[in-house]
This record gives sequence, C-alpha cells and structure tokens, in this order.
Amino acid sequence: MIPKLIAVDMDGTFLNDEKTYDHDRFNKLYAKMQAQGTRFVVASGNQYYQLKTFFNQPEVLFLSENGAYCGTADTKLFASTFTTENARKVLDALLTIPELKLSICGVNSAYIRESEGQVWINDTRKYYTHLAIVDNFDQLPDDEILKFAMGCPPEKTNAIMAQIAQATKGLAVPTSSGHGDIDVIQPGINKATGLKRLGDSLGIDLSEMCAFGDGGNDLEMLQEVGLGVAMQNASPQVSAIADDHTLDNNHAGVLAYLEKIFN
Repeated sequence: MIPKLIAVDMDGTFLNDEKTYDHDRFNKLYAKMQAQGTRFVVASGNQYYQLKTFFNQPEVLFLSENGAYCGTADTKLFASTFTTENARKVLDALLTIPELKLSICGVNSAYIRESEGQVWINDTRKYYTHLAIVDNFDQLPDDEILKFAMGCPPEKTNAIMAQIAQATKGLAVPTSSGHGDIDVIQPGINKATGLKRLGDSLGIDLSEMCAFGDGGNDLEMLQEVGLGVAMQNASPQVSAIADDHTLDNNHAGVLAYLEKIFN
C-alpha cells in the first residue's frame, strides 16, 4: 500500500552530513507523490523558518520543534506552547545546570544570550535562522515558547538528560538526537502527536503514514506510524523499534526507499 503521508526527519536522515540532498532525485519522487496524493512532511526538531529554506514546493508541510509547531510554506497551522508560568519554571531549572549552552525557542524567533559565546551562537544559527541575541533571558520580547534547545558535552548527554528530567518533572521532558544536543519539550508533545494532529486535519490516520528517522526524538514517530523506517546510521534504540531499515543518510537512504515505494 502506498502511504498517504511521508514524514522525514532532517539531520542524519533526509540530509547528508553536508546538510544537503539530491534535489533532482527528490523532485522526481515528489512529482510521483503528488500524483498519488501523498503528502510530504518535514518532521524535525529544528526551527520552522530554517526548515523552509530547504524546499521550494508550496505543498510541503513543516512539523518543526519536535512536533510543537506546524505550518505550510506561508501559513501557521498549529502551535503547542508552554504557559508563561511553566516556561519560567523550566528556564529557572535549566539555568542551574552549568554545563548547558541554552537557547529558548519561540514562535517568532529563538533567543540566545550573548554570553554563550560567538562559536555557540554561530552553530545555533545553522538551525535557527530567526535568532535574536539578548543580554539575558529576562529581556525577551513578547513571544510564545515552544521548547528549550541546548548543548552539553557529548559524553555527559545521558547524565544531564536524567538531571533535566528530575529538575523539570511534571513540567517538561528532555529528548535528544544524540551528540550533546538536548531539547526540552512539553509533556505529551512530540513528532508522533504532531503527526496525529496534522493527520486529523488532513483525514489521514497514523496507520496510513510512513516515517523516517535516526535519533531519539524520532522514536515515538517511528513507533506510531504504519511504517517506521530507521536509517542505517540510526541509534541502536531507533533501529530496534523500526519496522524496516534503509541506507544511511550519506547514501540517500530516504530517497532510495521512496523509489521502491513509488516506482
């Protein structure tokens, strides 16, 4: 059966390590998806504004910030945001962990302190094209908070994840794609719940979807859709729960698998 919706993670999945993909090959596949009525969804932890820069097809859907924000190329569809009180409590808890390099991700922009240093600011800007530099987090403009994104020493990722989980219990949940990157998101909000909400609006059940991923923040998505496909470079945990597997991201594993479906 041809899926009614294809969802792809970006970093380590759809994109190669050079942060690009074979546009001509994708465009041919996209035309076939369009002919079949299959929707294509970018499901990533990255910012909506950044994800839009990779595609010029107006029908592509963007499920960003690990399922918290969804939109088309020019229209917001839905957003799941922290209450002001809970966002403040989570921020206060995160600020007690000195190893963290922290940014706050809002609907309009992401925010980072100048004191984090230019190297971290430049790295963050790769994933957040709308990024405001502030002196401190008490000076944020009026915005709704989608999640908190941070970096830590890679070897300490699991330990710090546990520390964050304890410090923000009942308020937020940490998730990671690995390599020292951690997102702190709202309880019950992830790529799977975002796809469920999007699917409800499109008349597409999760069982009629196919999703591709490689990291911990893809687990729920791959488990809940009808066909969850892990990349060859996926973490052992992701590989273990996947329904099927494909080539790694540097060998266009997503495109190779979609060619089997649509050819």
